[in-house]
Amino acid sequence: MTALPTPQRLASLCAPAAQGIALEIVAETGSTNADLLARAVHLQQPTLLWTQLQTAGKGRAGRAWHTPPGSALTFSLAWKFNLPLQGLLGLPLAVGVVIAEALRSYGVEARLKWPNDVLKDEGKLAGILIETVVDKSGQVATWAVIGVGINIAQAADLSAQTGRAIGAATELAREPERVMATLLDGFAQALPVFEQHGFAAFVEAWNTLDAYAGQTVNILDQGQVLHSGQAAGVDASGRLLLDTAQGRITIAAGDVSLRIREE
Repeated sequence: MTALPTPQRLASLCAPAAQGIALEIVAETGSTNADLLARAVHLQQPTLLWTQLQTAGKGRAGRAWHTPPGSALTFSLAWKFNLPLQGLLGLPLAVGVVIAEALRSYGVEARLKWPNDVLKDEGKLAGILIETVVDKSGQVATWAVIGVGINIAQAADLSAQTGRAIGAATELAREPERVMATLLDGFAQALPVFEQHGFAAFVEAWNTLDAYAGQTVNILDQGQVLHSGQAAGVDASGRLLLDTAQGRITIAAGDVSLRIREE
């Protein structure tokens, strides 16, 4: 059985900017997001909860997030922003940039799909779920719990189980602590920038990594096509830009899905 990573080893791999993050590593839990959400307003510093097995993970709109043992890097990061809730607009996209850039530093050809997926070879490599708790202790502040799952094992069975293409970065399985340290370094640098400048500071990087740029796509809501057009990146608020027959429109990230349009 593989030894559980240790906070001490992980801390030794992190850059100085990430040393202020409290590190917690467990063998198993239901949901890292649920665990940190329950504690968020009592936390004294940014906190990572990394689990080797998650038994009740969830994705957008309450969908199940499947993580068989040893198949994923599964963690949540609780981070306090001195912003009201509406100030976090675009945060999932900024987090996608952090993850994709970290993975690309290991040679993984990660790309981004609006609003909050990281892709590899057109399959979903990583999912992001951000949940929030407003801090009512006096100052205007919001705790964001950033949940991330990154597939690091062959994903054929998972693709069959979920009915969708799943990507995997098996090369990351060799050194998970180093990968996690790289991710934490990225978050420690990027999240203060987001707090100060919002998603506008990340829009250029996101558009550079856009997997669907220039492609003809459908926007779906519960399986029904709402819009069709050519994907044209995102704007400074994180809204999708879609060039349609009637002109350019913007789409906010609700529970809608983006798919390549079959001709």
